[in-house]
Amino acid sequence: MIESAYELGLVGHKYGHSRPRDFRRNASAISFNTLIINTKLLSHRQPGRRVENPKAGTLNYQAILEGSQGQSLDALITFLMEELPYWWRDAYLQMTPRTTNIVRFQYNAFEYLFDDYASLEVTGVVPYHPIVEARLVAALGRSEPKASARDDYRLKGWVGATEKIFGQGWDKGHFIAHSIGGAVDGLEANVFVQRRDLNRGWSAAGKRFREMEKYCVLNPGTFCFSRPLYGDQTARPALVEFGLLKNNCELWVECFDNR
Repeated sequence: MIESAYELGLVGHKYGHSRPRDFRRNASAISFNTLIINTKLLSHRQPGRRVENPKAGTLNYQAILEGSQGQSLDALITFLMEELPYWWRDAYLQMTPRTTNIVRFQYNAFEYLFDDYASLEVTGVVPYHPIVEARLVAALGRSEPKASARDDYRLKGWVGATEKIFGQGWDKGHFIAHSIGGAVDGLEANVFVQRRDLNRGWSAAGKRFREMEKYCVLNPGTFCFSRPLYGDQTARPALVEFGLLKNNCELWVECFDNR
């Protein structure tokens, strides 16, 4: 069995993380047989080439929900928790022209699907590539608002000083916000390079993002998810979907530009 990048301490290693760290304290990165994919797709395309509009990987969520009308809120949540990971896996493979190693694990109230490419490099399954990175496929769960302080000390140490590494227009953001149950300490998979105006709620899109997160805070137990869409082979998403299921069974999904 291939060791996980969490166990090897190699999440974010393309940015310079090479010191072994223990990520197993609260999360067990377990192989999920139906989500482990080791296959080359469109191998003639050069890794790292940016696609300006990553249409591959988009999903019609209303179509996925067809036939589920009239179900209770809990039944809809159960359906989405069970079915969305498979839809996301297939969509991710459409936008990822390389060998993948998708693992599924639970951390607190949320489940994460992660392309653990770093473990393939470490174990020699694939050669090292300076651009291709391990990255999140999706995260889903039910909101669990926290009263504890944010673990910013770990966030600050992730890859180095934000502006020095990425520039003034960028932040280190959370796919699942700390306020609704997301974490950094022990889970760098939940961190990504995010547009500052989106992360801080400065833009119109950022305000909508904050509004969605606020709904999850005010309604504990809300089913919600975050799914990045990539335009290249790095871990920085071009687009980020955020979705939640309202108490009236309405599925609210927004797609935010992160370019």
